[in-house]
Amino acid sequence: MSNRLFQGVIHQMKESIDRTFGVIDESFTIIACSELGRIGETAESFIPVANDITVSGGYTYKSLGITQSANYTVFVDGEDMLAAKYANVLAVAFANIKFYYDEKYDRSNFIKNVILNNILPGDIYIKARELYFNSDVHRTVIFIRATEHSDVSVYDIIQNLFPDKSKDFVIAINETDIALVKETKPGIDPKTIEKLASTIADTMSGEFYVHAVIGIGTTVDNLKDLARSFKEAQTALEVGKVFDNEKTIISYDNLGIARLIYQLPTTLCETFLKEVFKLGSIETLDQETLFTIQRFFENNLNVSETSRKLFVHRNTLVYRLEKIKKITGLDLREFDHAIVLKIALMVNKYLKNNPIKY
Repeated sequence: MSNRLFQGVIHQMKESIDRTFGVIDESFTIIACSELGRIGETAESFIPVANDITVSGGYTYKSLGITQSANYTVFVDGEDMLAAKYANVLAVAFANIKFYYDEKYDRSNFIKNVILNNILPGDIYIKARELYFNSDVHRTVIFIRATEHSDVSVYDIIQNLFPDKSKDFVIAINETDIALVKETKPGIDPKTIEKLASTIADTMSGEFYVHAVIGIGTTVDNLKDLARSFKEAQTALEVGKVFDNEKTIISYDNLGIARLIYQLPTTLCETFLKEVFKLGSIETLDQETLFTIQRFFENNLNVSETSRKLFVHRNTLVYRLEKIKKITGLDLREFDHAIVLKIALMVNKYLKNNPIKY
């Protein structure tokens, strides 16, 4: 579609520019030209220089800039100052035409506007019909964040992993964050999506040495809910960073009570902690005690099973539980008390990792 767009503009301009000019793509092939017979030729003498005028083989070149879909370069016959001026003007004109065309007709840009809430809900389906876009399939947003700087483009990695642009959309949010809008089957098991996310993380780490964390939103069956899935995927990363920073893959569906705590005002959380720990401060719980509590929760408050996993005598564990009861006033062998302490520990972790929210 881009070559037809460029060729239409060139046809209107060729009477005003008394030189051969045109556009080449990222493979150095002429895709539009004032001399129709040259379309399809390869500009072998072209040596790309980003955002700079390049003179080579009797022609002057100027890049339109890098886009998510392709790189385009204007060329003009001649190596003189006039050729450079023509190249600069044409590059600006073609870049703006391409931008406005993509805004109106590009599906990836449409999806980006949907997930970022940059389009009114009532306009989503009107725009989808204009683009012949399938609105009723199931899709899941997977949010990928590179945790460290890399010379390799995260966008290019994900784009190469999911080359089917009619079904899967790779959206660059910024230099480190990528949103993958993945078409999925109805009723897909969430674990299947988690396995896919794990494959992405392993490929990035193993082949490109790019470490990433991945958040997964819920699967939705219509376009207007994609923004919600995107927000959920972002939230999964943020909540996971606070409550479970050892995980690489965090699914919104698995956040549980953590996502509720994450939305609470810190003043309310501080009040809750003061009420729970009437007999002492949570800071008096040492690492061994906290580790014991964690294992006790993991083993469903089962004293015998927990003592076995901790490699301690049952009486030793009972002694530790009594110590916790003495400090906190909560007996972990009682379900209600255990729930309160579990929430209190999560709230304390939240307060340590978040700025004040009122």
